[in-house]
Amino acid sequence: MQGTPSLVGDLPHCGIAQVWVVKLSPDIELEEAMADSKLERARPLSPHLQIYKPAMTMVMSVFHRLTGVALYGGTLFLAAWLIAAAMGKGSFEAVQWVYGSLLGRLVLLGFSWALLHHMLGGIRHLIWDTGRGYGVSERALLARLTLIGSLVLTVLVWVAAYMVR
Repeated sequence: MQGTPSLVGDLPHCGIAQVWVVKLSPDIELEEAMADSKLERARPLSPHLQIYKPAMTMVMSVFHRLTGVALYGGTLFLAAWLIAAAMGKGSFEAVQWVYGSLLGRLVLLGFSWALLHHMLGGIRHLIWDTGRGYGVSERALLARLTLIGSLVLTVLVWVAAYMVR
């Protein structure tokens, strides 16, 4: 193929020389090198959970995503409560009974924790957006504060709710 740049050589259209520093050997063509099974076996596999030890920041990243998904379900519960309130006393009392049951309260507890955890994770990301908190110790501290803060805030919200009740 005439006019095409070689693996090691000039790229005439951009005026840059020696851009590609991939030289396998003088007698191997690019297509042959890509089809060679020896090269495929030498490549490292993409690291996954079997390779990495779960760090606190990894776990918080997963929790941030999971709480984001859980908030979608919790929003449906909130919408059901509001719709029941708009439909009348009978519908509202039925939904209140379900939400007031032990299972309903556990779901609401989980929803409130997910909401507060996701909020604190968002604040952590906001701190990172300012260019701060990227050090190893800072990332670990922010991850711990996100987890501990969400648990403490959840307890405080529920205590306040029962005191007002």
